[in-house]
Amino acid sequence: MRQNLVAVDVGTASARAGIFDASGRLLARATHPIIMQRPRENHAEHDSGDIWNAVCTAVKAALADAGILPQSIGAIGFDATCSLVIRDHEGEPVSVSVTGEDRFDTIVWLDHRAIKEADRLTGSGHRVLDFAGNSVSPEMQMPKLMWLKNHLPESWARMSFAFDLADFLTWKATGSARRSNCTQTAKWNFLAQENPGWQADYLAIAGLEDLKARAGLPETTVMPGGAIGPLSAQAAGELGLDTGCQVAAGMIDAYAGALGALGGCLSDDVGKHVALIAGTSSCLVAMSEQPMPGHSLWGPYWQAVLPGHWLVEGGQSATGALLDHIVRMHAAGGEPDTALHARIVTRVTELRAVEGASFAERLHVLPDFHGNRSPHADPHAVGVISGLTLDTSFDSLCRLYWRTAVAIALGARHVLDAMQCFGYDVETLHVTGGHVKNPLLMELYADVTGKRIVVPATADAVLLGTAMTAATAGGVHQSLADAGAAMYPGNAEISGNPALAPAYERDYQRFLAMYRHRQELESL
Repeated sequence: MRQNLVAVDVGTASARAGIFDASGRLLARATHPIIMQRPRENHAEHDSGDIWNAVCTAVKAALADAGILPQSIGAIGFDATCSLVIRDHEGEPVSVSVTGEDRFDTIVWLDHRAIKEADRLTGSGHRVLDFAGNSVSPEMQMPKLMWLKNHLPESWARMSFAFDLADFLTWKATGSARRSNCTQTAKWNFLAQENPGWQADYLAIAGLEDLKARAGLPETTVMPGGAIGPLSAQAAGELGLDTGCQVAAGMIDAYAGALGALGGCLSDDVGKHVALIAGTSSCLVAMSEQPMPGHSLWGPYWQAVLPGHWLVEGGQSATGALLDHIVRMHAAGGEPDTALHARIVTRVTELRAVEGASFAERLHVLPDFHGNRSPHADPHAVGVISGLTLDTSFDSLCRLYWRTAVAIALGARHVLDAMQCFGYDVETLHVTGGHVKNPLLMELYADVTGKRIVVPATADAVLLGTAMTAATAGGVHQSLADAGAAMYPGNAEISGNPALAPAYERDYQRFLAMYRHRQELESL
């Protein structure tokens, strides 16, 4: 019986593979780095061949550590960042880079080269924007494709396939160019609830009338939990698997994390629960049976994760990355590795114990150092720090770190407040990702948001969510809800301190005032 599953997660810096059994138990995990080049400001590029090699290396290593046979694997699932991969008619790489190197054929999700193109689409007022938070982000694929056509016409002329990275991985695995409903609705302005899903007048506004033919885009998509097909013989050999293994439709990484985090409540009133996938950036994902659009909330996307449900996403463009940046930029900082973060957290705890509520009380941060996804939907937004002195000591770094962490939690509350204004009745926040390892952030999420905080008992909800889609695609479980119920590992809860609510309410009002003051400064 093929009861084991492989889940692959491709992030910004590495590819990870996990081996799971049918109950959701992680048998083994392996990681392999991937390269990224940044030839210009706001440009970030991957080599998709390097990504595939990293995937194969990680899968084979995880299989070896698990000590199981390929014949026990029922299915493999892939999730990835919403990066854009370009290939020619022979399946070979096509450059997306100003360097002209073909191997750099992938525009990374965080690349902001297409801000002007995104602004143009936002200004169009087209009705597809009703299902994109009334704005288009430069992190989405349409503006990136516009940039490619306008700035690298030779690459555009050579292009025969344009893939979201998760779809590229399923193509490499199967040879099939079928696309995931998750990726197409969330990042390509595909309206899955309509027929046709591609809106010809919108493509014309973008100057991409030839996109469907040039990118090899199909008219239909494969739902999450559906199968793209079996592994090809070539891919099976490269991954160390066999052709009896099914390949699940790909997932956006944050949405796979939402599935893993919310797996235990998919059959309950899932609309009262929000998943916070918090790492380099942060995504807050909610689902509902009725569409509830809202400005700056990406979506609502029809069946992007769960059948019969709409999904919306609020986002913070830089959270973990912002703490890293603060550590790097401060005179007393350095390379923000795990040890340095831990040293800062320890010292912050000591200083708070001594100074109490007065600790860093005059420091205030707006965390929009890489724009604002939600609730302002402004990729041009910049960060603000108020309250700096000439102090360059390690303790001054700790003060700034703490107040940056406070700002990140205030930003999460800002997104949650926007969700509630648009009709989402949020009671519980399910937190997963790298922030779970930072005790300051976890304390702040509880105290600042006032929500019930749940932490799934898994080292990696993203891999678990992807394994749930593989379990469904491979017939190990009958539906995503069944897979969620069977594979969810339980959770822990973190309680907030109600006594701190007045102080954080003051901080929140100052946070909102800083937005008003920034706007006032920029309007002068």
